[in-house]
Amino acid sequence: MTVCIFGLGAVGGLIGARLARGGVAVTAVARNATLANVRSHGLVLLEERDGARVRESFPIEATERPEELGPQDVVVLTVKTTALPSVAGAITPLLGPDTVVLSAMNGIPWWFFTGLPGAAGDLRLPSLDPGGLEKSIPGKQILGGVVHLSASCPAPGTVRHGSGNRIIVGDPQGGPADARVDRVAAVLRQGGFAIDVSQRIQEDIWFKLWGNMTMNPLSAVTGATTDLILDDPFVRQFATRCMTEAADVGARIGLPITQDPEDRHAVTRQLGAFRTSMLQDIDNGRSIELDAMVTVVRELAAKLGVATPNIDTLLGVARLRARVLGLHPTDAANP
Repeated sequence: MTVCIFGLGAVGGLIGARLARGGVAVTAVARNATLANVRSHGLVLLEERDGARVRESFPIEATERPEELGPQDVVVLTVKTTALPSVAGAITPLLGPDTVVLSAMNGIPWWFFTGLPGAAGDLRLPSLDPGGLEKSIPGKQILGGVVHLSASCPAPGTVRHGSGNRIIVGDPQGGPADARVDRVAAVLRQGGFAIDVSQRIQEDIWFKLWGNMTMNPLSAVTGATTDLILDDPFVRQFATRCMTEAADVGARIGLPITQDPEDRHAVTRQLGAFRTSMLQDIDNGRSIELDAMVTVVRELAAKLGVATPNIDTLLGVARLRARVLGLHPTDAANP
């Protein structure tokens, strides 16, 4: 089986390196310094095992031209959501009639409403699919993924595993696992990941977003790690109010949140001084994934008629911070 990692960032690099170590034939679509370093030195993985720091390098076939790779058995889509407009045309050469595309990105994916019951299944938000992925990737070939781990890129083509080892996979249409799900779950287990199979992957995506949509932008605005955010009572209470509003939105589309925000805060606090992906992007001068994490919740709430004054404030402040830094576009629709 050939697995192509489309986007060799922190998460994509970790998945690719671990799969290569497990004996899977790994290819990758990468660019610039990442591509050059992988070609010269292999895909480098830094981990701690049994108290020792381990450095490994794995030679993989990498290119910036997907047509050089041809159809793959599995494509793991791990690009930043800000790069999605460029994916639609580029990914096509990697797709054969039986290729499975596993989307493992932050926020809400373009296919999210597919398979939801009732009127929710017909919802569409243009901001989720600016590049036309719905037309480029057949829905029957998509699987959803939720990544519960942390990783970082200390240098292009080098990935450091932080914490966590869990990935959830599931069919957007729901129901018991079929051969596609089983096949992808099996290959991820070859990489040593703890894999859970979900019968309703949208629930898992929404639940992860429920926590990420506050910690990420709050860290981007303040520069604080998650422990400092949660240790400030006023900021913590603001995050709780945002999460309560988001839970109301989820309940309207059949994705209720049963956990109390304070319980989720307690779990996040156990991670210690954690630097969110959005804070890492700010530090490195990269565009932030604000739209997929926060704008989409605000747009969905407006469509459903749910008031979200706290989420509106969170979005406005984080967007302004990003625009001052040149890391979020200004347009007429979102002044």
